[in-house]
Amino acid sequence: MKLGDRLQTIANEIQTGETMADIGTDHGFLPLYLWQTGKSPKVIMSDISKGSLDKARKDCNQQCPDVKFDLRLGSGLKVLTNCEVNDVVIAGMGGLLIATILDFDREKSHSFGKYILQPRNNLGRLRCWLEANGYKIEKEQLAREGRFICEILTVTNTSSDAAGDFEAYDADYKSAALFEFPHTLVEQRGPLTKEYLERKLSKQLKIREKIAKNSSNIAKDSTFVNEMIKVLEELIKELN
Repeated sequence: MKLGDRLQTIANEIQTGETMADIGTDHGFLPLYLWQTGKSPKVIMSDISKGSLDKARKDCNQQCPDVKFDLRLGSGLKVLTNCEVNDVVIAGMGGLLIATILDFDREKSHSFGKYILQPRNNLGRLRCWLEANGYKIEKEQLAREGRFICEILTVTNTSSDAAGDFEAYDADYKSAALFEFPHTLVEQRGPLTKEYLERKLSKQLKIREKIAKNSSNIAKDSTFVNEMIKVLEELIKELN
């Protein structure tokens, strides 16, 4: 089985011999690949949607008809027991939903060694939540999927006692902008970094134009956008 760039980047973060669970597995392509290549001796496929889990079951039967895979219907980490696997993948969900999944049972969440997270949105708030709740982002990577550039975070535990919310993000616009676009994007630059940052800058410039034309509270609405533009311009300048 050949994976696309997004799933392959996630697969590369799982080391040979590590067990894993794929939360929101959909077709189950990632765990299937890890099993077939011999990288993971144990894979768990989970989804809250019976329809999605049925798709994964069908793919399993087609790819490995003689193997009985572990497929679990349920929400988030509820399907797992503490320390059951080394790595947990949560990909293709919103950043706030990922934070909610990790926050539901803190003891269980901190029992797993490593997370590979690929949020679809609210990445800045997710970064803030991870920092406030005893997680460390070890690596940030970008991967192309169609017309999108996806952000992939490799995350480890640092403290099970930490507990917080989005206070640091909401403290001021500058803090929020730095959570949205941290310097690690440049420190850990890859072949897509420049394109990614330039796309984000172009989007923020367009938002600023719309605010100037339509907003009833221009000063307030434009402050955050201006901070993000400033941060992005500085990152692009350093990258060049």
